[in-house]
Amino acid sequence: MRVTIRLFARLRELAGCAELPGELPEGATVREAWELLLRQFPAVAEYETSLSAAVNVDYARFTTRLRDGDEVSFLPPVSGGSGTRELGSGLGIRASGLGGVATDDSD
Repeated sequence: MRVTIRLFARLRELAGCAELPGELPEGATVREAWELLLRQFPAVAEYETSLSAAVNVDYARFTTRLRDGDEVSFLPPVSGGSGTRELGSGLGIRASGLGGVATDDSD
């Protein structure tokens, strides 16, 4: 199946692109999309333990199953600013289904 992998902040810098296509087997997970990215750009590995992911516009766990056409976003931690906005706020990403993960209240 085909997915689009979107990268933000330092991940985008390390990969040299904001998005790239990915081919994964049916039933693949967000983790498998991350592993595909690691094979292409090993330098992103240092962010694995502090990374957030989203499928389409919802935050997702690495065990989330993907479907053909999904958009998988990987968001490293970001520094700066006042510290009052959550990671991913302003990117249109929601926390639905994650049981209490806070995000921007704009939707």
